[in-house]
Amino acid sequence: MSDLNFDLVVIGAGPAGYGAALYAGGAGLKVAIVERADLGGTCLHRGCVPAKALLETAAVYRTVQNAEKFGVNSSDPEVDLSVAQGRKQSLVEDLAKGVEQLLKKRNVQIFSGTGRVGDEKTVSVEAEDGSIAVLRGDAILLAAGSGPRNIMGFEPDGIRVMTSNEVLDLKKVPADVVVLGGGAIGCEFASMFSDLGAAVTIVEHEDRILPNADIDVSKVLLRAFKKKNVKVKTGVRATGHAPRPGTVSGSVVNLDDGSALETELIVVSVGRSPKSELLGLDGTSVSVDGRGFVEVDALCQTTSEGIYAVGDLIDTPQLAHVGFAEAMMVVTHLLGEVAVPIDYSKVPWAIYCHPEVAFAGLTETQAKDQGYQVTVSKHRYKSNSRAMILNETEGLVKVVAEKLSGGEAGRILGVHIVGPWATEQISQGYLAVNWEATVRDVASLVQPHPTLSELFGETVLDLTGRSLHG
Repeated sequence: MSDLNFDLVVIGAGPAGYGAALYAGGAGLKVAIVERADLGGTCLHRGCVPAKALLETAAVYRTVQNAEKFGVNSSDPEVDLSVAQGRKQSLVEDLAKGVEQLLKKRNVQIFSGTGRVGDEKTVSVEAEDGSIAVLRGDAILLAAGSGPRNIMGFEPDGIRVMTSNEVLDLKKVPADVVVLGGGAIGCEFASMFSDLGAAVTIVEHEDRILPNADIDVSKVLLRAFKKKNVKVKTGVRATGHAPRPGTVSGSVVNLDDGSALETELIVVSVGRSPKSELLGLDGTSVSVDGRGFVEVDALCQTTSEGIYAVGDLIDTPQLAHVGFAEAMMVVTHLLGEVAVPIDYSKVPWAIYCHPEVAFAGLTETQAKDQGYQVTVSKHRYKSNSRAMILNETEGLVKVVAEKLSGGEAGRILGVHIVGPWATEQISQGYLAVNWEATVRDVASLVQPHPTLSELFGETVLDLTGRSLHG
């Protein structure tokens, strides 16, 4: 059994799990990774990558429909979702092969099956044929990920009700869609279906869509959604549904305000639940909270020495890049090097609806709630030359900065972007927030012109009291 002894055993091969395996393998550790389904996990197979691939199909269709504004004649474009699905699946398969090749290149041993934690740092791996291998690790990393959270009364049936798992395999665009949940995933699906030609209604129980974003960002997105005829009902909950009379697949969705919505498809997008129940933790000293999240400290160590947990399995932002960061932090700690805890209040968020949303750091409300005196600058894309060239002028950049005792702007606390390619623009804002840069630090830097990203520089410059185009 000596070949089944490892420096690190990882359970789960999503971004957090395979990221840890790659990082540890690159550092010379002997690593095993256990995966019950697909290398790459939810992000690659049922989340980030396939969703964004279909969103890109929607974006291309939207662009072609508006091509005449650019002097390009086009007539009657149509969406063949089966072709889009084929392209999506090809991308997924290529990336999955890439993950496998990288793991093998780092000498990571791959075990297919369900991994469960046992006594004395062991992991039992049950394969599909029922055979069991027992691995022993000096350290164990739990990265089992998450699955779509369901709503009672809206269990997915693959016909009337779907979660992200089923939606990402659709072969035709429904005539109308009700999206339950106005968070990041819900807004992405609403945007995608709307651009593909469906009539869309979002139902969100909070008082606004994207409730964790800055309120000005939420307002801009709401306005943009209304322009594309996406209906948004906030402050209400769906209480149940029944078959729509006279249809095979349609539903009537009942809301707690007494109203009802008729729709062909219901998409449940209310977050994700950790899969800790798969890990056999009941017989261990690893603590799990009432929602199923594994409890960890600032370095992602569980309550059992030598066992760590990362990614969607713990109560931190459920973002692939956060999983990567946690994985690298854990391996750094295992190597005996200085591991710096992640400041989750400063991680970047990227939401791929249209217009896109991205942010890092504190919202204006959060900054005030934490006791900061703040000063704020907002600049809209409608005056940005590159946005005008692209015909994508909906949106703004908002910078929240600390207001010093003399009245001038100091440290940048938050950067919030809604607009074209916001997800590609947030990096300089993220760096400014995390390096605790001041307004004057950033305002002195040269921004390329004409670009979308120069609007961030313009917004920061405005906080110095002297701007060019503000």
